[in-house]
Order: sequence, then structure tokens, then C-alpha cells
Amino acid sequence: MRSATSPRPEVLLVLGGARSGKSTFAQEEARRRGGDNVLYGATAEPCDGDLRRRIALHRENRPASWETLEGPPQELASALWGRRGVILLDCLTVWLSRLFLALSDAESEDEIRWEQEETGILSAVERLIRSPDSGALLVVVINEVGWGLVPPTLLGRRFRDLQGRANQRVGALADHVALVVAGIPLWIKGGPRP
Repeated sequence: MRSATSPRPEVLLVLGGARSGKSTFAQEEARRRGGDNVLYGATAEPCDGDLRRRIALHRENRPASWETLEGPPQELASALWGRRGVILLDCLTVWLSRLFLALSDAESEDEIRWEQEETGILSAVERLIRSPDSGALLVVVINEVGWGLVPPTLLGRRFRDLQGRANQRVGALADHVALVVAGIPLWIKGGPRP
């Protein structure tokens, strides 16, 4: 459990599979703690019709009073630096995939170079999680991608592995972890907060 003098925010990690209800649960938790005063870190890029529809649905499902931050992964991380209050980051998987796909050599067979790239990305994940002020509550939504089929491509396997390692890092830093299955939160670390 985090001490009162910890130099990082309180972290609630909400993870689950696709359409598990994790975003809905995370929004309820953010609203419960922050009311109308929540900063929503949106990570998706509206690059096709499907994503534009999904982004619109997310906008409709959250209070209009919430401040929204959008933009490239590096800008989002910078914008969170030193913030207080309740921050909802939805979702870290999309943020991570944008960093991952920006790499020119993500499909390279050079394992040493890939390990260096992966180390850099995982360091960026930790900096992002630690960036808000110690008085903040950071609610992080993330996908559990390791329970599905093994991806048939090197690119897919690398991303799955990167996501799993990022989940472990965020889980280790989190004060509370809820796994959402069929819309039901299962507290696997820290239990529900008062």
C-alpha cells in the first residue's frame, strides 16, 4: 500500500478483455471520486470510421463537464505532469499501441534492438503513471490481451508481450487493481476504496 508521503499519485488499475465493461466501471469510479471535476485522458486517434464511432460513443457516455485531453502519446504524458484531482486515462493499451506503431523497426528480426525499444517504451509507461501529483487519483484502463490466441505475426506477438509487461509494471505500481469480467469488478489488489 502507498504511504502518505509517496511521490506519486494513487493508482487504480482497471483491466479486462474487450467489451468487458472496464471503461464503464472506470468512469463510475472516477465520477464517484471526482464528480464533475475529472480530467479524461483520451488516447485513441480517429483514423478510420470505426474509431470515430467508438470515440463518439465514449464522449456521449461521459459527463460533458469533464475536461478532456487528447493528442499524441508524448503530449498526453506531458499534460498530466503535476496534475491533481481525479484523472481517468482510457486506455493505456491504445496509448501503448500508438508508441509501438511509431517504431520503424517493430518488425525487425534484430532482438537486441527490439529489447532496447521495449525497455524505452516500458520506461515511458512508468513515467506516465508517476506523472500526476501525489495528491491525484489516476484511474488507468488497460486491456488484458494475454488470454487470447497467440498472434500469427512477429509484430502481433511483440505487442502482446509488450502489453503484458506493461500490465505487470502498472499492476506493481497500482494501489488498487480491479479485473472486470462480464461487467463485474473483481478486486485483485487493494480492494475497493472508501
